[in-house]
Amino acid sequence: MAVKQPTIRIPDNTDVIVILDFGSQFAQLIARRVREAGAFSLLVAPSAPIETIRELRPKGIILSGGPSSVNEANAPRCDKAIFDLGVPVLGICYGMQLGCQMLGADVRSAGKREFGRALLNIFPAKEKGLLTNLPPTTTVWMSHGDQVATLPEEFEALATTPTCPFAAVRNRSRSFYGLLFHPEVTHTPHGVDILRNFVYEICHCKGTWRMSEFLESECRRIREDVGDKRVICGLSGGVDSSVLAAMLVRAIGPQLTCVFVDNGLLRKAERQLVESTFRDHFEADLRVIDASEQFLADLKGVTDPQEKRRRIGHRFIEVFKETANSIGDFEFLAQGTLYPDVIESGHSHAGTAANIKLHHNVGGLPEELGFKLIEPLRDLFKDEVRKLGAVLGLPDQIIWRHPFPGPGLAVRIVGEVTKPRLDLLRDCDEILLEEIVANSLYRSTSQVFAVLLPIQSVGVMGDGRTYESVVAIRAVETQDFMTADWARIPFNVLATISSRIINEIRGVNRVVYDISSKPPATIEWE
Repeated sequence: MAVKQPTIRIPDNTDVIVILDFGSQFAQLIARRVREAGAFSLLVAPSAPIETIRELRPKGIILSGGPSSVNEANAPRCDKAIFDLGVPVLGICYGMQLGCQMLGADVRSAGKREFGRALLNIFPAKEKGLLTNLPPTTTVWMSHGDQVATLPEEFEALATTPTCPFAAVRNRSRSFYGLLFHPEVTHTPHGVDILRNFVYEICHCKGTWRMSEFLESECRRIREDVGDKRVICGLSGGVDSSVLAAMLVRAIGPQLTCVFVDNGLLRKAERQLVESTFRDHFEADLRVIDASEQFLADLKGVTDPQEKRRRIGHRFIEVFKETANSIGDFEFLAQGTLYPDVIESGHSHAGTAANIKLHHNVGGLPEELGFKLIEPLRDLFKDEVRKLGAVLGLPDQIIWRHPFPGPGLAVRIVGEVTKPRLDLLRDCDEILLEEIVANSLYRSTSQVFAVLLPIQSVGVMGDGRTYESVVAIRAVETQDFMTADWARIPFNVLATISSRIINEIRGVNRVVYDISSKPPATIEWE
């Protein structure tokens, strides 16, 4: 039986803003800003049929930016019928140029592309609208190559910059608004105010998108979908799977069985944290499977990181399948897929019915396992999942936990993975995290971990020469994990970390700090 793929479901009693994604690097950021303003947002392919968009019952539509020129032969476009749906439309950068062109404006090359800050001069408004309550002059962030040269009579200019006579416009007859700059980025200080004006003053949304309402609405849907059937959930202890499990406990209680596979590649005391949280606090049916010997046997002699991942993923699937078959008859599989996973899976192919890739933070669970799929988090961003975790009462150490790779410490040990090397790295990692937390740096960093290198170096301890292992410390700051910068951990904190590791962990005599950014480096070493 193939996995049944879910379709997008709109939360009950929630206003929807549809965002047509023309390939902007900021498209997800637009969606997040709209949600922060209190409306539910969805990224939809511009090629989506107008009937699909109409079925979503949007209160407004946003046309995102994009890398193309509207005058290119193969530039992405949308159906002009969006202007006949009777809802306001906001075009941003490319979206403004496209909307203006479709409504009769002349869009031309600006001579040279314009990037960076610009000074926006706002014309006095006769009524509340897109730029309501903004100062007469403000800074905005530009990133464009084309701009509107002339406007038809039904348009009016709302704002200008020294290089753009039509930096913000409005079409009186079609309720279309255009911004040549990007309001969604932090470099536009009043950008959030502009988007809120669109959501409230123009689209008249009620601002009902709240995590508590989403939780209750989604729990009702889960109960309707599942009925009296049973659900199995792979629990890793990470943020996504933990929030998913807590939500399912709330929704269906004893019909849920969580499976936690101890692969022997976990951080120190990680298994105990998961057990105490879900078995003791949430009283979930939690099955802990100790398969550490099997995983370590699979990894014996393996040094290639991709081969490590392949073997770990394969073993996880086998263990999960055997466990599921031995403990009951399950019809549904719950997974912690998030909205970015949905988007990356190719939302452009089907608009609102994305072709979802199977996603699990240890290894992809194949279709032949024969489950129907439940993904109640699939329309949420990571920060929204953390908010949902707080509503569910999960402890902070789970909600704010840094990402941990599915293959665990196997990809933080460069070279062969053995139990002694795992134990050494666990002890180093525990000291590192203790000091990061003690110095109030955990929440201000995005990911912090230790890496055991496959080299040894000369050292001196007491009066003797040592030849022992090198440990690298990695700490990064990032918004989306697509790019990342190395974190500027204070020198005194690094000194304490180094001193503690070398003095307390037998077998380490040198600690180094990784100061490479992504790109060109990756966050994980393997």
